[in-house]
Amino acid sequence: MGKLRVLCTGGAGYVGSACLRYLLRNGYEAFAFDNLSEGQYDAVPDAATRLVVGDLADRNALKNTIKSLEIDAVMHFAAVASVPQSIAQPDLYWKVNVIGTKNLLDVMVECGVNKLVFSSTAATYAFTEKMPIQESDLQIPVTPYGSTKLACEYLLRDYSAAYGIGFSAMRYFNASGADPDGEYGEDRKDETHLIPLVLYSAVGRKPSVNIYGDDWETRDGSCVRDYVHVEDIACAHVLAMENQQAGQGRFFNIGSNRGTTVKEIIEACEKVSGKTIVRNIGPRRPGDPAILIASADRLSSELGWKPRYQTIEQIVESAYRWHNRYPNGYRDKPKTD
Repeated sequence: MGKLRVLCTGGAGYVGSACLRYLLRNGYEAFAFDNLSEGQYDAVPDAATRLVVGDLADRNALKNTIKSLEIDAVMHFAAVASVPQSIAQPDLYWKVNVIGTKNLLDVMVECGVNKLVFSSTAATYAFTEKMPIQESDLQIPVTPYGSTKLACEYLLRDYSAAYGIGFSAMRYFNASGADPDGEYGEDRKDETHLIPLVLYSAVGRKPSVNIYGDDWETRDGSCVRDYVHVEDIACAHVLAMENQQAGQGRFFNIGSNRGTTVKEIIEACEKVSGKTIVRNIGPRRPGDPAILIASADRLSSELGWKPRYQTIEQIVESAYRWHNRYPNGYRDKPKTD
């Protein structure tokens, strides 16, 4: 039996396209299905043949794509994923994340595709004092983004029990970094992630970076987060897919078992770039926990996952290579089609 043919919904987005490229480098036939509302056409190699522009709301387009490309497995990244936006627009999050996922599952059942890797999130958990978080810990989301992702996990459980879909829900924390060759990186239309925002300042795209609260109960007063390189996240997704059984539901954290503060991220960016980053101290944001760190012990013990990027400096260095090469993101990247 040959390698699987994989459809990546949201495959033109940051994490989705990184997984798609990882699949291609490892001998899989991989395709992206993306409405390009947030994704980037140029993040998909050979986009003219590997990118299907479509929306999960269009079940016929999704069905035709899965059938015509003879898809064996799906990696599902398509979602809206901003915590502040979800608080302001919960209707959008329930529509895109939950109804979109239900449409995908319905089409998979209809087409006989029973292998799914789902991009979930640490935001499904209750943010207690106990760190690092384990997969068995309490899930009580504090934002609509987390609530909708948890609702999708329940959908997966139900569809797995009723229709035999095998799934792995990957709860990851802060996806970071850029491709090793420096050709692809993190470039959203409305960027909210810390590392790219800090590096925007380093490459002259922004004058400064905001720190939301410097009075948290942490080692330097700024929030602590768990950063994992996007290449290591892609590796985890492929391992989960390769070891997925029909009718089996599994849940994995993707993390580093350690945390880095906002101020430490800024310092790492300064060290790698050689530039001074101007900081603005602002008030705390609603929905932000002080500390968020994942235990990836289950992923390591069950699937043999081991992150290639072990330090925050390695992650930041790869990201800086991309942002320094393309200061305005994919707008600066030469067109290949």
